Amino acid sequence: MYLKYRQAFNEKFSEASYQKFLQKLNKEFDYSIPFRVAESPVFFSKKEKEIFLTAAEEILHQVLSLDLNKIAEGIIPENKIVPGNEKRPHFIAIDFGITLSQEGEIIPKLIELQGFPSLFYYQPWLYHHYLEHYDLPLHLTPFFCKAGEVEYYDTLKQIILGDSAPENVILLEIEPEKQNTAIDFIVTKKVLGIEYICLSKILVKGNKLYYEKNGKEIEIKRIYNRIIFDELDQRKDLKYSLDFTKEYDVEWITHPNWFFKISKLLLPHIDSKFSPKCIKLSEVKEIPSNLEAFVLKPLFSFSGSGVIFNVTPEDIVSIPDHQKDNYVLQEKVTYAEIIADPSDVQKSKAEFRILYVWPDEEEKPKPMINLMRLSKGEMIGVKYNKNKTWVGGSIGLFEQ
Repeated sequence: MYLKYRQAFNEKFSEASYQKFLQKLNKEFDYSIPFRVAESPVFFSKKEKEIFLTAAEEILHQVLSLDLNKIAEGIIPENKIVPGNEKRPHFIAIDFGITLSQEGEIIPKLIELQGFPSLFYYQPWLYHHYLEHYDLPLHLTPFFCKAGEVEYYDTLKQIILGDSAPENVILLEIEPEKQNTAIDFIVTKKVLGIEYICLSKILVKGNKLYYEKNGKEIEIKRIYNRIIFDELDQRKDLKYSLDFTKEYDVEWITHPNWFFKISKLLLPHIDSKFSPKCIKLSEVKEIPSNLEAFVLKPLFSFSGSGVIFNVTPEDIVSIPDHQKDNYVLQEKVTYAEIIADPSDVQKSKAEFRILYVWPDEEEKPKPMINLMRLSKGEMIGVKYNKNKTWVGGSIGLFEQ
């Protein structure tokens, strides 16, 4: 990556300093982050920033030109269709694998789409910890919004809170304290003043929803939704009163139906130099002879669960015909090894996520910040990177 900053960072880096960095992260909220935080941010030039934005804007333009309702028709299970005004997707995340051309230029390759919020409050918090601990130049920024951090927080606050008081807005999850992303909920609560509440704690009274705080029932007017239905399906032990198929006097931020409509479901419909070939499994008439060149993905899983990297004919045959609409075969992306650690024995690969928001008054979504995941394994993800260093969650920093 950007050698001017990478070389300077690596020359100063030490394992002892990294351990102090982790201690600071965990000490602030007296909470031990369960996922691996990478040793370093990733440095990019202005030109590389524009390459990422160009790729994302092209993908986003195609997505918003599609008939999303028609594509999703018959795919979303009836017990997952939430009534109410969907409005627009308030949040869109676009994941790219970073590849390189023969000339060494970055070429982002689309991996996944999500009509769902990501780590909007954790990422700037992480950025400031990197900045302060490693004494990084102040002109390096992870933000895409023109007015930087002030615009970032103002925009998010308006989207999530609207005109409601913080006590009438909740972040909804399944046992939020036990989620790997709990640090994001904690930082969100600190900044916005909203509570993170388990689905099992929601009180239903007619068409109104409440939660209890300090012995008092408080009406919920807006829900910042973080529930993944895939996880909810697996939690047969969880008892809750809210019925997702009923309409309540509450506003969803963002409406849960966007989780399905803007997802891997759209990958076969996108045609771009920034997007690998992708086929719905139900449309595969003959198993490809070069099956090793593809990854098998379930449409609505999260965090890579259910993805088969080394696909066999048996994997495809084992999926019943009536379920094949829920899978895609996506051409593998060859991630480039681009981020050198001080030993430079094996460079890290990287995935780059651009987080968009879509305020009600804006004509189109706005890029806000980025999230990065580093890997030295076969795929991005914990199970492929055990006992490896310079892997895990990170953030990209650009020259302004």
